[in-house]
Amino acid sequence: MSYLDDPRVYFAAERTLLAWQRSALAFIALGFVVERFGLFVRFFNLTNQINPMHSAISAFVGMSLILLGTSLSLLSAIQHKKFIKSLSNAETPPGYFLCMSSLVGYVIFFGGLLMMLWLLSGFLI
Repeated sequence: MSYLDDPRVYFAAERTLLAWQRSALAFIALGFVVERFGLFVRFFNLTNQINPMHSAISAFVGMSLILLGTSLSLLSAIQHKKFIKSLSNAETPPGYFLCMSSLVGYVIFFGGLLMMLWLLSGFLI
């Protein structure tokens, strides 16, 4: 708990949360690219010289990165929500929708989960 009684404390916490969310999105995007690269390699395997294990490894690494990004998004949103509850009234800006930044984290989390389910459904069929 801080004793600054300044709304800038909240805005600093919000900037930190959004930096974590940006990192989570980067992990999710990188995981998607890595997973789709395995599909690209399988598609253009004209000479059948590429080991099929490479595409499985690509799928595993891609899914792991997506899972890392989604969990990072969820954990940072939960941590931010806990921090908001510890602030005093003087530290929260009046008339400001305090849940919006945590809501962004939850949306990124559910979007990442839906992406993983979509990729898994294409992999299992």
